[in-house]
Amino acid sequence: MPHGFTDAEWAAGVAEMTAILQVRASLRAMITYSDLSREIRSVVIGYHDPAMDDMLLEVSRNEASRGRGLLSVIVVHKYGDMEPGNGFYAPAESMGLDVSDRTACWIGELHRVHGYWSRSRPRKAAGLR
Repeated sequence: MPHGFTDAEWAAGVAEMTAILQVRASLRAMITYSDLSREIRSVVIGYHDPAMDDMLLEVSRNEASRGRGLLSVIVVHKYGDMEPGNGFYAPAESMGLDVSDRTACWIGELHRVHGYWSRSRPRKAAGLR
């Protein structure tokens, strides 16, 4: 498996990351890369670690294949533009999104993901983790 994780560790990280992002999306919230890195407990993954990009890509591919959009759209920079990193746009384009206007692409996909999860998943009674 890439980045030194076993298959089981990688699968656990993907599952946990997916669950964290689904809860955030159901609340119509976003999360920074650094906060996501801190929330994941099943694997240690830094917010600048290439494994973060690869795991987010896998999460988005899994979610898109189920018709739920690119869930990684809610993971954003903490400072500056507060949008997803460059690693979001190449997969978005390969999955059929028009990225010629990055901001429009981001906002459109953000609305799609927030809309799906806010209607489809019960909100966690205890709030965010």
